[in-house]
Amino acid sequence: MHFIPVHFIVNLMLEEQKNTRNFVIISHVNHGKSTLADRFLELTKTILPEKMRPQYLNSMDLERRKGITIKMHPVRMNYTLNSKPYTLNLIDTPGHVDFSYEVSRALAAVEGAILLVDATKGIQAQTIHNLELAQKQGLIIIPAVNKIDMFTSYRTDGSGAGPQTKVKETKKELAGLLKVSQDEVFAISAKLGLNTKELLKAVIEKVPPPRFLLADKDKETFRALIFDSEYDPFKGVICYVRVFDGEIKNGEKIYLMAGKVEGKIKEIGYFGPKLLTKEKLVAGEIGYIATGIKEMGKVRVGDTITILNPKSEILNSKIEPLAGYKKPKPMVFASFYPQNPDDFDLLEEALNKLKLNDASLTFQPERKEGLGRGFLCGFLGSLHAEIIAERLKREFELTLVISTPSVVYRIIDKKDQQLFIYSASDWPDPSTVKEIKEPWVKLEIITPTEYLGQILKIFENLETVHIEKKYFGQNRLLLIYEIPLREIIVGFYDKLKSQSQGFASMNYEFLEYRSGDLVRIEVLIAGKKEEAFSRIVPKSRAFEEGRKIVKKIKEILPPQLFSVAIQAAISGKIIARETIRARGKDVIAPLYGGDYTRKRKLLEKQKKGKKRLKEIGQVQIPQSVFFKMFTQ
Repeated sequence: MHFIPVHFIVNLMLEEQKNTRNFVIISHVNHGKSTLADRFLELTKTILPEKMRPQYLNSMDLERRKGITIKMHPVRMNYTLNSKPYTLNLIDTPGHVDFSYEVSRALAAVEGAILLVDATKGIQAQTIHNLELAQKQGLIIIPAVNKIDMFTSYRTDGSGAGPQTKVKETKKELAGLLKVSQDEVFAISAKLGLNTKELLKAVIEKVPPPRFLLADKDKETFRALIFDSEYDPFKGVICYVRVFDGEIKNGEKIYLMAGKVEGKIKEIGYFGPKLLTKEKLVAGEIGYIATGIKEMGKVRVGDTITILNPKSEILNSKIEPLAGYKKPKPMVFASFYPQNPDDFDLLEEALNKLKLNDASLTFQPERKEGLGRGFLCGFLGSLHAEIIAERLKREFELTLVISTPSVVYRIIDKKDQQLFIYSASDWPDPSTVKEIKEPWVKLEIITPTEYLGQILKIFENLETVHIEKKYFGQNRLLLIYEIPLREIIVGFYDKLKSQSQGFASMNYEFLEYRSGDLVRIEVLIAGKKEEAFSRIVPKSRAFEEGRKIVKKIKEILPPQLFSVAIQAAISGKIIARETIRARGKDVIAPLYGGDYTRKRKLLEKQKKGKKRLKEIGQVQIPQSVFFKMFTQ
């Protein structure tokens, strides 16, 4: 029997990987990432023309309905350039601020990035944020200006000779941002395919082959980074991986270093973009590993997969885990309750499955009177919460009651102990509180100058600190504010888009916890405290918010046989009140004439009955009321 030397295998592996390129497409939301990915799939003949559809990689129904990318989507393409075959691993990424964690995970698995900018809108807030993430990873950046077909001078039919000013201006801005020559910025139309072939050629020429992290003598050691995962009832957890060192074959035993769990590979392969099997994955490749592990909580995105020693089946203690990526911390929390109490177990299973490919989603059980059992869930933003709720509804057919999103507060009590408050029901007695702290963020807004007045009106009633205002390009402004996170998690993004007709963009990042003057508004219905309706608000706006809450409850709570008082209170002091009149019954309707005293006796009897009901009666709040309160 002849043995092949290890160094020969290593050299062969390195030779194979010289023609591999791993890259992502990053940009602001709706700047054309998925459309550009479509053109690459066509150029490389990865998808046959008759099977091609717009935004092919956006496989989720929710993505196609909303027209945005929510999940990253990897795909392997084969392409020949100058008679050399190349393997191109592309990851299409989301662009919305709430899904920046998806971008960070994709960047950890590649060596290069196409930075795409819409020529009609120019550089936006997420353009800058995603660029900074890529630069921190040390990636090669290839800049491109998209949607040049929107300008007559670039149309393929030769009609029109309109000015190219907007495209030139955007190229100049992008070149200045990257500190490169304008000649290095590509002008493309992903929709029509203009110059996309040249852009793909630049990826091959400029993006380096896959990097290896271990010394040559250690190349036989296998290490792969998990950057995403999903669950299959037959194959267990399927990990999306980037192999950094060594190789792995089907059927081998594996070990997850952070989760401290073993598994046996059921299947390995790559994304074509569907899951396609192969015999092995080697260093530099992006693919998937069906681990056979059925315990979803033990598989973590960012973990390192390695191989158990085939002789002793004991992990080599010298292997160091990969650095992974910076895991984001959820900043926005909301309670999810199944409208049908019997669906609690289904909701728990669904959240576990979603968490597999959404590292920033957190959840823990909680119970509230009137709602039953549910989960307190953590998100990166309100859109993130909306998307999770939509996926639970569409993919698992769950009808949910969802509380108003809130942020995490820090309470320092008089014993100098620190408490984290995730919902208003956990708010401590004010007499025990020494200091209240809340999260503040740095908010960046890029807007055309003509919408500045409308945008400034949004800030009139908000607690903000203006930091900077400067021109960005010829007719756009960059506004920088410091603002409490609670001010922007509900409705702010929609207001910004509405006031700027969709042209303004925003990005925010966490700064620190700062002292705040906050109070809890408690809601009493017929004298009984309803914790589910409690809110944490600034003391200066407490009376206004209290009036809004009781007025809204009055509109949606069904009338009772007796009058019901709805009150908002702070520390036992009533600050707002509404009354729902008793549901009336015409007790004198059966009487056809006769003495008036008979009618009066019936009315007095009814009045006494309502008074007695008011003293002993209880208001049963239907779950539909909670649902309407939190969703309208």
